[in-house]
Amino acid sequence: MSDLVFTSAADLAKALRRAAEAHGRHEKTLGHYDEGWPEWYAEFMMRDRPGEPAAQ
Repeated sequence: MSDLVFTSAADLAKALRRAAEAHGRHEKTLGHYDEGWPEWYAEFMMRDRPGEPAAQ
């Protein structure tokens, strides 16, 4: 897996927004607050690549 690099704060903010939206769907499926959200976000962001289909 390649390193995760952001070239600007705006790019990082976009990635965090994509993760937040996906995590909201994840929590809805779980039916409760996800205490492991930092790990979930990290894994999602490592898989998510702009311009490609959204990571699940």
